[in-house]
Amino acid sequence: MKFYYVYILLCSDGSYYTGMTSDLEKRIQQHLEGKTYDNYTRSRRPIHLKWFLQCSTPDEAIRMEKKIKGWSRSKKEALIEENWDDLVKFSKNYTQFGKPD
Repeated sequence: MKFYYVYILLCSDGSYYTGMTSDLEKRIQQHLEGKTYDNYTRSRRPIHLKWFLQCSTPDEAIRMEKKIKGWSRSKKEALIEENWDDLVKFSKNYTQFGKPD
């Protein structure tokens, strides 16, 4: 069975990059080598893999990648740190629930 991966990289400028691939090791190596000129991470090397999720279909991986790309930095960090309470807190609709203390 072929797997697909969603991943989060920490770039040298402190920003996060979220991507998806079918070959995680090869893709990370490409980021590290800066082989693609129009790549976000090329000028932000070195990069560090902070989190990844293995998916069984490309559609699942693409959906998750798009979802994470729309998240705040705080929510991405909660995911990376496996801080499920903060992940839930940062997922709430502040218009409906108000801002957390």
